[in-house]
Parts: sequence; structure tokens; C-alpha cells
Amino acid sequence: MMTGVKISAIMLRMLEWFVQVILDVAALGIMWDAEFTGFRLVNGSRCSGRVEIQVLGTWRTLCDSHWDISDAHILCHQLNCGFAESVPGGGHFGRGTGPVWRDTFHCEGTESHLVQCPVTALGASSCSHDNVAGVFCSGKETRLTLCNTSLPEAVPEGIAEDVGVVCSGSRRVRLVNGTGRCAGRVEIYYEGTWGTVCDDSWDLSDATVVCHQLGCGVAMEAPGSAHYGEGSGQIWLDEMNCSRGEAALWDCPAEAWGQHDCMHKEDAGVVCSEFTALRLEKSDGCSGRLQVFYNGTWGSVCSNSMTPDTMPLVCKELGCGDEGFPETDLPYGRVSGPTWLDRVECGKMNSSFWQCPSAPWKLQSCDYQREETRITCSGRRPEATPAPVAKCPNSTNCTEMEKIRAVGGEDGCSGRVEVWHRGSWGTVCDDSWDMKDAEVACRQLGCGPAVSALGEAAFGKGTGPIWLERVECRGTERSLWDCCTQPGDSGACQHKEDAAVNCQQSGEERVQMQEEMVMGEERNGSKRLAEMGAAGDI
Repeated sequence: MMTGVKISAIMLRMLEWFVQVILDVAALGIMWDAEFTGFRLVNGSRCSGRVEIQVLGTWRTLCDSHWDISDAHILCHQLNCGFAESVPGGGHFGRGTGPVWRDTFHCEGTESHLVQCPVTALGASSCSHDNVAGVFCSGKETRLTLCNTSLPEAVPEGIAEDVGVVCSGSRRVRLVNGTGRCAGRVEIYYEGTWGTVCDDSWDLSDATVVCHQLGCGVAMEAPGSAHYGEGSGQIWLDEMNCSRGEAALWDCPAEAWGQHDCMHKEDAGVVCSEFTALRLEKSDGCSGRLQVFYNGTWGSVCSNSMTPDTMPLVCKELGCGDEGFPETDLPYGRVSGPTWLDRVECGKMNSSFWQCPSAPWKLQSCDYQREETRITCSGRRPEATPAPVAKCPNSTNCTEMEKIRAVGGEDGCSGRVEVWHRGSWGTVCDDSWDMKDAEVACRQLGCGPAVSALGEAAFGKGTGPIWLERVECRGTERSLWDCCTQPGDSGACQHKEDAAVNCQQSGEERVQMQEEMVMGEERNGSKRLAEMGAAGDI
């Protein structure tokens, strides 16, 4: 009898161990497509309660850190409970038992089931039973036709699933044309039509309200001048003046709906703190230190406990072949800058790096350079065809200084900015023109630091082509041609929008001017003496 009890206990422990192994394997994404086997609401009513998810036969509570109204809409519809009225957090429906599921759903509003929503696991924070998701559904089943995202026809391939959208009655907000769900052009759905927001008075306070609406953290940037491309149709809102505390963008003070004096080249955009990106830092883009963009800055990925499937997945995601190998020539010393992630554990069924489980986001996940992940991928990105080199205005060996000039000012360090391209001089449009761009122009002109960045043809209208528009410099580039920019042949700009600069003069120019002033004063003094002598005053 005792033997039977011992055998049963051993078998029970083996069964528990086996179940845990299966759950661990699922967490690595090896059974990604089959992991969600059930959804339910607990400790409330049929259509309200704590959200629980069944993963391979085991029920888990869901962390509420990124659970929002758009996710809840899909669950309510899925359970034949109408639409979501609210999403109380903080364990409103009591504490659960067992593991807490930390992965994040990113529903758009058009899905019929939560399993159809994109999911991210990378960097998910630890979560306790005091912070589990809940929902109050309306209880009456209705089709969620209001949540049709009506994606624009020109959404780039691979981006459609990343468009962020939240429904709120007949008004919605989304970000379009970014490289992820938390960055892009701001668009609002109103009276059955998607429209944009004008960038007049657009700032971080306004952008933060959008980020909060989409569950994307806080705003890191509030770009204007159609940074994410020009929208079409209506421009719904102008002169936004949010205080950051509003629940929705349309709760902020602004001009009346549809009242504006803008064009789509002034469409507002946003970059939120939850916006993420991936890169290998060497110039070929397919080798070097692995970095992720998070919370507004690039940081490293540590290599501790990294699974063998992680590096090939990174290379595939970056378009750098199907294999990735760790670099062996590693530097010594402590790291500089953020090390955002550690313990990244991708599995064979993960289709994206962002689906991979990892340790939570942390500013300093490892301390030494030898712990940073460095990868060499098996493939290379196709090289872009180099643009033909334009002839120089003054010589056959063109220097950067010969490709730019300042026109209409008192000296060569102030005036309308003109650049040499394709054999002729042309101007620069003032859309997005700022001090960082002016700093680069002054450097290229061989002048001192920028004093001001001017627009609206401050030094008069130019003629001929407008070669550049939407110049976006970091301020450290050697020339405007090294900055992110767009060709100026779109027809969006006119010469009344020509950009200009005021730069300090360089040291040599100041010395030359002082010498000229001294020589001028001496000439004037000699002339005055001669005049006085002729008049008999001397």
C-alpha cells in the first residue's frame, strides 16, 4: 500500500514537471499558433469579470498593463456580450490564481476573435494578481461595424497589421504610415470619414493625448509638415491646445470640426514611447551590435540566455538572409548607453522578433560589452543604385561648399539657401526647416553656428527648381545632402516658401571684416585730413 502511494506521488510530480515543460515550451513560441484554447470572464457576470485565458489546458489571468478598450471590444464580441463599456484594472474583480499571462494584445477593432490580434511578448513587465485585466461588456450582442479601420489603399506592405486604432462611439483615432503601431500620421474618424489633424500649434501635449488613447505610453516627438506623408480627404482638427489630461484628442480645445486654413502638407504626426524598432548598427545593416529603439532612444540587447533561434529570426526580420551567427571578436569594458533587453528567447514558431519572450524592459540589463549581442547575418540587403554625380558649378572636383550658397544677404553667411543639383541652382522648401537644418547649412557654407532658421522667402523668392523639401537633419551632418530629405519636385512647395539662414561669420571672415573696417577708417581719416588741409584748417 505504501509503495502504491509513493509511486502515485512520483508520477504526480512527473506529471507536474511535464506540464511545466509544455508551458515553458509554449512560452518560447514553439506552439504559438495553438497556445490559446479558451477565454472566459470570472467573478462577475456572464458579460463582466476578470479576463482569463486558457493556455494548453491551464487557465491564466491576463495582466492589465496594456489591456485597453479596443482589445476588450473584441473579447466582448467573441463572447456574444456586445461591446466593451469599460476596462477596470487593478484587480477590480478579485485576485486570480495560477500564472499571470504577460503578453500584450494589439487589436485593431476588426477582428472577430482575440487570437486574430497581433501579440507582443518582448520586454513584458512582471505582473501580480493585483493588476489583472477586467471588462464590463454591454451584454447585448451587436456587430462592431463602427470599428472598421478602413485602411488606406497605400498602406505599405507589412504595415497594415501595425496600424493603431481605438474606437470610441462614432469617433476613432489611428496612426498611419509609421513603421509600427505607435508612430505615424494622426488620423481621426468622424462622421463616417477618416481625416487628418493640422500641425498648427501641434506639440507634445497634443501628441501625448493620442499616445494615451492608443495605449502607446507618452509622446516622444510631435512631428509636423506631413512627416509621415500627406493624408487625403478631410482635415478635421486645427489649432489643438491639449493639456495632456484629456481622455481623447477631440476633448481638447481646438477649432470647430472641419474648420482650418491648412493643406495636407501640414498633417500632424506622433512618435510615442512604446514605438519600437530593430537594427544591426554597422553600415551594411546586416552585422554588428543588435539594438532596439525604445522609449525614444536606441539601446543594446544583451546575450544572456539567448536561444539559438533568436539570431536567425533577427536576420530574417531585417532582410539579411536566413541565418545569423554570433560575432566572436568582442570588445572589453563597460557598456555606454542603454541596454534595454536581456534573456530573449525566440522559438521556431515565432514569426517576429517582437513575439519573443524576454526579461522586462530595463535601462541597464547588462553591464559589460562582452554581454552585448553582436551578429553577422548570412545575407546582405540589395544595394541602392547610386545617384548620378552632378557637375560642379565652378570646377570638375566638386566640394560640399561649392554645392551651396546664401543669396540675398549682406554676406555669404546669411540669405536664401540655394543648392547645386543636376547642373543648376535651386532652392530649399521651408517645410520642417528648423535650427538643426540651419546648423548643417551654416557648416556647409563654411560659416559659424546658425543664429536663425527662416522661412517664407525671408530673403526674397528664388527662381528655378526647388530641389529639396522636408529636410530633417540631426544637426551633425556635414551637408544638407547627408540629411533625411525628400526631392522637391512634388509640387507641394512654391518659392514663397523658400528657406533661409542667418549664420555667424567664421573666424577668418570676422578678421577679414575687421581688417577691412580698419583700412576703411584709415582711408576715411586720410581723406578727411586732406579735405581739412585744402580748406586751410590745418
